[in-house]
Amino acid sequence: MNSNRDRANAAGILFIGAAVASIIGLLLYDPILNDPNYIIGGTANETFILWGAFFEIILAFSVIGTSVTLFPVLKEYNESMALGTICFRVLEAVLISIGIISLLSLVTLSHEFTNTSDTSSFLVAGKLLLSIHNWTFLYGPNLALGPSTLLTSYLLYKSKLVPRPIAVLGLVGGPLIFTCGLLVMFGAFLQISVWGALLAIPVFCYEMSLAVWLIAKGFRSAPVIADPVQNLFQLAAHNKSTSGELSN
Repeated sequence: MNSNRDRANAAGILFIGAAVASIIGLLLYDPILNDPNYIIGGTANETFILWGAFFEIILAFSVIGTSVTLFPVLKEYNESMALGTICFRVLEAVLISIGIISLLSLVTLSHEFTNTSDTSSFLVAGKLLLSIHNWTFLYGPNLALGPSTLLTSYLLYKSKLVPRPIAVLGLVGGPLIFTCGLLVMFGAFLQISVWGALLAIPVFCYEMSLAVWLIAKGFRSAPVIADPVQNLFQLAAHNKSTSGELSN
């Protein structure tokens, strides 16, 4: 019981840490994300970019941490799904890391720009690195986050480890944030826009309400719901054992 309480506290803190780190990182990245000619401007905003990368590293670690801390609890209800949450979270962290590297490479490029007169090629390279970050920002926090949220909230809903309204927010928010990513990919609207924010609200509310509940209350006591596939194998083994005893 104490270990589950510790896991609940850790998961709640990591959820909040991930949200705070992502917001701070995005704000610090603002000078480079909204200035296509950042390379020409030199290294004036380098400190902001480096600190933004630092907070995104915290974000990547926190993203993996939430799934790892929840796994020992969720696997009691469906180990395959619980493992799936880790896989999607790791994918999200990998994409975030690629985005970090692309912007740090852009800083390095801005240093080299001061030693050359070839403006056009540096601008092309800079825009390419910026585009890589923008796509990873779409695939990580949207397309990879959606399935992990759906799997986690489904297990929480079935197990009743947290109040069901919180789990329902995740069941709604996961598909919505995934759909948002697809719509942005096909050019329906921009990721940072009114529609993008509206579609992201449910998953944000889910993560924050889940975090607060886990820190304040921890997991509810709930009976273990066995995996139906596991039940089938156990039943087959039992029948085989019973048949052997009868034949003897």
